[in-house]
Amino acid sequence: MNSKKSRLIRILLFCALFTLPQTYAQKGYSKSAIRKQKQAVSANVDQRHKETQVMVDKVFSFAELGFHEVETSKYLTGILQKAGFEITSGVSGIPTAWFARWSNGEGPVIALGSDVDCIPKASQYPGVAFHKPIVEGAPGHGEGHNSGVPLNITAALAVQELMKENNIGGTLVIWPGIAEELLGSKAWFVRDGLFKGVDMCIFTHVSSNLAVSWGQATGTGLISVEYSFEGEAAHSAGSPWRGRSALDAAELMNVGWNYKREHLHPLKRSHSIFTDAGDQPNVVPSKASIWFYLRDVTYEGIMEMYEDANHIAQGAALMTDTEVTSRVVGAAWPRHFNKVIAETMYANIQQVGLPEWSEADQELARAVQKVVNSKDSTGLATELSELRKPVERPISGGSDDIGDVSWTIPTVTLRFPSNVPGLQGHHWSNAIAMATPIAHKGATAGAKVVAMTVMDFLTQPELLVQANDYFENVQKKETEYRPMISADDPPPIELNTAIMNEFRPQLEPLYFDETKYDSYLEQLGVTYPTLKEE
Repeated sequence: MNSKKSRLIRILLFCALFTLPQTYAQKGYSKSAIRKQKQAVSANVDQRHKETQVMVDKVFSFAELGFHEVETSKYLTGILQKAGFEITSGVSGIPTAWFARWSNGEGPVIALGSDVDCIPKASQYPGVAFHKPIVEGAPGHGEGHNSGVPLNITAALAVQELMKENNIGGTLVIWPGIAEELLGSKAWFVRDGLFKGVDMCIFTHVSSNLAVSWGQATGTGLISVEYSFEGEAAHSAGSPWRGRSALDAAELMNVGWNYKREHLHPLKRSHSIFTDAGDQPNVVPSKASIWFYLRDVTYEGIMEMYEDANHIAQGAALMTDTEVTSRVVGAAWPRHFNKVIAETMYANIQQVGLPEWSEADQELARAVQKVVNSKDSTGLATELSELRKPVERPISGGSDDIGDVSWTIPTVTLRFPSNVPGLQGHHWSNAIAMATPIAHKGATAGAKVVAMTVMDFLTQPELLVQANDYFENVQKKETEYRPMISADDPPPIELNTAIMNEFRPQLEPLYFDETKYDSYLEQLGVTYPTLKEE
């Protein structure tokens, strides 16, 4: 770097610092002081391990699907409210959504987020290395979303304590990703301005290692659309010629899209289910619906797929003399994560390191890997992942609506080791570890990383300047965020209602009672680990 360029960077950094709120730059901290505070906050997290374990187990036992995280939200906000956080509930018209805020005066506003919903039909006894549902057919935490917000709460309470003791200014905001499996909340949070005034976001997601990345992430963004057709009912045997079948239209759209699928780029993904296929065979269906997830690695690619799907839907309606309408029920932008936050966080990952797994932990992990025929048979991770840099070639895969937040404020996702490597995801096997010492240790390790990273940004205002510089002048240089939902699109809060109405009464007697039992394993009578059926 030449001297002129170096001098210009120093001037810009000074100017940026000068324009921050005065208290950001008033109080300086030596490297030694910052190191001691981070050591203290890490020790504080360790002291809260039992609290973390209880939260992880409690949320696991609720097993609530998206938009119905009623007990989960009530329980977690109760903990934060007792700690002095101000709770705003029902945000963006979502009854189970909330933001919690605590401030210690002027300073950085740092948000901590994670998802809380679970997976249909993933009910599973924890610590048992074979398929054993707690309630047959019920939802379960086969993604591991029961661990993230407890991790964040642990980190926030540890940081809060140090902020009070050392008179450190700043604000902590805790929020849950509601209905992430439906991609049904974060784009609405962004649309409704819930991140205005927030300086940065640390998101957390369960994984099998401690990891963070910057730049374009692997995976896709998506738009989730339901197409509904309306025709005319008739007696299927007596006068079928008088009917106009909405189901014919939905099936033709499905066929049309499957012909289109041959010509999609390999980075694209699409999947669909019928949400309404008529009532009974002897009545020509007057109404039918089909629901698509349309994924690509770019916003433009997603919108092209959406336009193609709209044309195919219109064609299906014309062929059947039916009417078609559509609604967007979820959206997720491709993710882009902040370099400065990621590099700062990775230094803390290296300090924290992976948990010390017991032989029981490893035995369970290897047994689960064997049951699902995983290519990885080595058990839990014992070596840290490297800092993940931007993908040189886009890689397709899953989506997460944290992407919309990542284009709104500087954001990273910490992946923490509370699950077993090599599992297929969205499956009962992914629930096995999620109320065991594996999940508890992983959440504590992740909480240390989050707390230490928050302390870095509270005590070193230049880091926030640098993070914002990357966000504005690198990430957004050639990409403009355009919402996929309109101002009038409501969140689809009616989804999953029938399933939860069926299974909640069966799940309620099994909620974890921490006043009677040390762990959910104990309450369920599980010997840890249980490797084979008796």
